[in-house]
Amino acid sequence: MNSIPSLRPSDASLAHALARLGLGISIATHGLSRIGDIRGFAASLEKMFAATWLPTFAVRATAWAIPPLELGLGLLLMLGLFLRPTLVVGMLLLCQLTFGSTLTQHWDVASEQMIYLAFYAVLLATAGVDRYSLDAWLRRR
Repeated sequence: MNSIPSLRPSDASLAHALARLGLGISIATHGLSRIGDIRGFAASLEKMFAATWLPTFAVRATAWAIPPLELGLGLLLMLGLFLRPTLVVGMLLLCQLTFGSTLTQHWDVASEQMIYLAFYAVLLATAGVDRYSLDAWLRRR
């Protein structure tokens, strides 16, 4: 009788760590690339949202907050520090970004953001197998 091999805990932990690292690199790089020209990034978002009902001050404040938030979240993900709160904040940021993308009818961008959101959800759902992070290292001490 053929049986499906069960997932070894060490494999699940390694998969979680590598997926977390990849997501962290992607998110941190988003922030890093935007933070160098945060003024230009904010101006492009203000222009993008000009035809929506969102007030300019809200768009501007959000635009100035996104790059440092992405950079910080990405670094925390790569390190595996404050993992659960970082994943929750990342998911909330993706919800906000998806809201903006759908409000401006950028459906392709919204679809990509939903993939990121799913990635965050899987990492949060599997956070219990985390063994390769600063959080896990601190727990063992």
